[in-house]
Amino acid sequence: MRQSQLFTKTRKEAPKDEVSKNAQLLIRAGFIHKEMAGVYSFLPLGQRVLDNISKIISKEMDMVGGVRVHSAVLQKKETWEKTNRWDDEVIDNWFKTNLKNGTELGLSFTHEESLTAMMVDQISSYKDLPVYPYDIMTVFRNEIRSKSGVMRGREFFWKALYSFSKNEQEHAEFYEVMKESYKRIFDQVGLGDTTYFTYASGGSFSRYSHEFQTISDAGEDIIYISKENNIAINKEVFTDEVKKDLGIEDDFIEAKAIEIGNIFTLGEKFSAPLGLKYKDENGEDKNVFMGSYGIGISRLVGVIAEVLSDDKGLIWPENIAPFKVHLISIGQDDKAEAFYKKLTDAGVEVLLDDRDARPGEKFADSDLIGIPYRVVISGKSIDAGGYELKKRNEQDATVVSEDELCTMLEI
Repeated sequence: MRQSQLFTKTRKEAPKDEVSKNAQLLIRAGFIHKEMAGVYSFLPLGQRVLDNISKIISKEMDMVGGVRVHSAVLQKKETWEKTNRWDDEVIDNWFKTNLKNGTELGLSFTHEESLTAMMVDQISSYKDLPVYPYDIMTVFRNEIRSKSGVMRGREFFWKALYSFSKNEQEHAEFYEVMKESYKRIFDQVGLGDTTYFTYASGGSFSRYSHEFQTISDAGEDIIYISKENNIAINKEVFTDEVKKDLGIEDDFIEAKAIEIGNIFTLGEKFSAPLGLKYKDENGEDKNVFMGSYGIGISRLVGVIAEVLSDDKGLIWPENIAPFKVHLISIGQDDKAEAFYKKLTDAGVEVLLDDRDARPGEKFADSDLIGIPYRVVISGKSIDAGGYELKKRNEQDATVVSEDELCTMLEI
């Protein structure tokens, strides 16, 4: 893509009412547009990051046997009344609306009820199980406060998978598969080294639920980390009894953290009231045993902006960056155009800065946008033997030949 084709502009300053680091950087770099508190539009660069993260997650979900669906956003209250989650006194983050005939509806904030009700028409026998539907879509939560940029949105983009199993044992086996899948996802998006599998409150069915928490000063949670065991315990359940239960006696390190994913055992909490049953091998009716596995994708974008950035701007991991190469021409437009074509023909995603702008402005924008490889073609670089290459996460640039650069970019 040519940078002149982008309608977005970089900014030296973020909006004065934006206090979160992630939103400040993402707005300044032209990745998002703030509509209102907790509501952001994703601009072309931001959409490319969302798409890249979604591809990683979708591939992992497919690998573990997930099947993608697209759940409806509009929800009828009768389904949710069966689980006692329609009442605003029970769930306080509903967005609700009405049809023209007066029928009350809600905008989905999660999909346990809707997918369980959907499966009533699909599951009748033990031969139909297990099944693992997931969706990647926008959901809505009427948050009381929203001060964390895209990390706590009233409208956000997420992945949710629900497991429908015959019994607790079958569920537990898949739960472990999902745990490892999540670890691979967070490794691929660049957060693996700072993210911990965390024990948290289990809710209504199991003693523990599990979160994936990323260390950050912007975090709203406090966790206690066991470096030796590579796990953590959320402050809400951090007691001597829990430590004894987990068999961990070493010293823990306190840290602020951001939750980037969670997995829950749901058991029969939703299948029983919604009538999701199956007949076992003996012809007896049994409730389906369920689990839930969520990742906020737009939230991940914010966390990465918080954790992987510096005083100059964003630093995107190569797997999820909007482009792999930021190609900048300084008075060498013909050579830049030829190399741009060579890279794009080879399948390399390139942002060509073809703007009529000063070199310093181009370099500053490149650092702010945070594309992994900056390649500068100038008279100076050509005289020195090629193109100036600088990785975004490194301080120094080097001059390499075109052949060397192509080898580095694997073309």
